[in-house]
Amino acid sequence: MRFLAALFLLLLTPVQALAQVSLTFHSFNGSMLGGRYPHTFISLEGTLEDTGEQVRENFGYTAVKISPAILTGNVAGRISSEQDRYVSSTNRHFTLRLSAEQYRAIRAEIAKWAGEGGKNYNLNTRNCVHFVARIAIMAGLLADVPANMVKRPKAWLNYVTRRNPQIGAREID
Repeated sequence: MRFLAALFLLLLTPVQALAQVSLTFHSFNGSMLGGRYPHTFISLEGTLEDTGEQVRENFGYTAVKISPAILTGNVAGRISSEQDRYVSSTNRHFTLRLSAEQYRAIRAEIAKWAGEGGKNYNLNTRNCVHFVARIAIMAGLLADVPANMVKRPKAWLNYVTRRNPQIGAREID
């Protein structure tokens, strides 16, 4: 009888109340043939429970131009979005559920990084790992960036996995 009562309540619950946005953390190993470097980024997908708005987007932080200057200090940076075929070839480390409020706070942080202008990207102190770390912290994770991992996105996300056993994720080989 309890099962039927629960099922009845579930059927009466508006779909929007059940909706959420998923935040997934990705890494890419790099590719000599594709000219892609190791990288980390996030994807957001789902439905906002308060408005029913559909969300399907991804964001990373990278240098505007890859050149030798990137090795010597700050260069111009930008928020980037990846094509679906690239996203599907990445390591998906773990996924968290966000409320509409958390989603909007993360989008505001992304807009902040996107609107900074100037030479804010630094391979050693403010790169894609640092951007994703900021988002992870906003989502409630322990996500410091040890100096030996700033250029190792997959190793860093595995480190975050170890630091946050409550998420129930496994490390990527």
